[in-house]
Amino acid sequence: MSQMPQQAALSNCPSCEWPLESGDRFCGACGYDLSAVPARPDDHPTVTLNGSVPPSGDGAGEGDDGAGGDAGAGAGDAAAWPLAAEPDSSSGGPAVTHVPAELPGTDSGGSPLPTVPPAGPPVPPPTGSPVSPATGVRFDRPPEPDEYPLQAPDPRIADLSAPPGAKLCVACRAGRVDSDGYCENCGHAQPRERDHMEQEAGPVAAVSDRGLRHHRNEDAFGIGRTTLPDGSPASVAVVCDGVSSATRPDDASFAAGVAANESLLAALPRGTHPQQAMHDAIVAASHAVNALADEPATAREHSPHQNAPACTIVGAVVTPGLLVVGWVGDSRVYWVPADRTSPPARLTEDDSWAAQMVSAGLMSEAEAYADERAHAITGWLGADAYELEPHTASFKPDRPGVVVVCTDGLWNYAEGAQEMAEFVPSDAAARPLHAARVLVGHALDGGGHDNVTVAVVPFPAVSQGAGSA
Repeated sequence: MSQMPQQAALSNCPSCEWPLESGDRFCGACGYDLSAVPARPDDHPTVTLNGSVPPSGDGAGEGDDGAGGDAGAGAGDAAAWPLAAEPDSSSGGPAVTHVPAELPGTDSGGSPLPTVPPAGPPVPPPTGSPVSPATGVRFDRPPEPDEYPLQAPDPRIADLSAPPGAKLCVACRAGRVDSDGYCENCGHAQPRERDHMEQEAGPVAAVSDRGLRHHRNEDAFGIGRTTLPDGSPASVAVVCDGVSSATRPDDASFAAGVAANESLLAALPRGTHPQQAMHDAIVAASHAVNALADEPATAREHSPHQNAPACTIVGAVVTPGLLVVGWVGDSRVYWVPADRTSPPARLTEDDSWAAQMVSAGLMSEAEAYADERAHAITGWLGADAYELEPHTASFKPDRPGVVVVCTDGLWNYAEGAQEMAEFVPSDAAARPLHAARVLVGHALDGGGHDNVTVAVVPFPAVSQGAGSA
């Protein structure tokens, strides 16, 4: 039978280096097929890696020990590596080195290798549209630059650039923003200013945020400070929450907040009692919201299913010895004493389905607020309200603290007075804006399902110079 050609004897397995014996066809350790090992090629390099010249097959190079010396003497036709020049002692520079191109070479068939032309000036890159000779692919585009220059402004829109002080687009920073909130240059929609609002008025501060679920902020607030006829200070805070099921709830809350705040700041310096001033402010806010429903008959024809704009309102007036609150709807006022060993309190009663069930004794508070109808309001400001019933109340706290005026976007995450007090920072009276930010952050951390607005007012009222305007 025919057999595989015998290979030269191997001393170790080429796979696992296991010692082999003469005649082994398979490795005794790993079973490697030794017959598959190719025969070692009988080639000799022209120049070895260490620079010495290999001996010729006929013993040429007698007396050559392969080191330094006269390299290449008696080496047959092998090329000798030229000796390196000694360092130039006068200049202190390094010795000149050799490169492989200085020696002649042969390929695997013994033919001389082509000589390398001396280095010349750099060849400029090809221009035009070269074609690869190997693939025939045409490269029509020049190499791409590392950086691209900015495009010059379009002269057709040069007149759209906003004048100094006008609002610029947040995207292109060139065009002005129209009344609908879009850039006249690039068309980019601008962020709404009411998505997040913060304001300080001396010792009073308020923060309002759109939240994480609503597409717009339908809350609004108004804060301020003034002086009573006797020279004592007075702080004012009004918070409004637009009714989402109504038309234009954001306009309703804004109009109510502005009207109530202006009414309070105008009445208190004239000597109007704070509780009466609060009642009048809620009535003024109601008139402002009702005015939003005065639309042309044609507008009602095109939108017959729209209802009148509506919102809730809650406010507080703080003087050196008196705290007055007023409300319509389910926004609230909490009292948080500076001495946390004293109990906090909720100062308002919701105009809601749940509150009516509890006050009528039909359900417990826990049962009522667990019902899906709990937050259905029974009182609001708007042209379609059944009747306007402003609620007002006066308190005379015997210790310092802070008044928290907020919408249900906050108290949904801290409903009880004690729970609300736990999230009010201990230095809220000294840092009301920080406290308002913390409370809004608590609502956002809890899920931010609704718009959230909160005003923080220190009690008793401090002088005009306290805080920052």
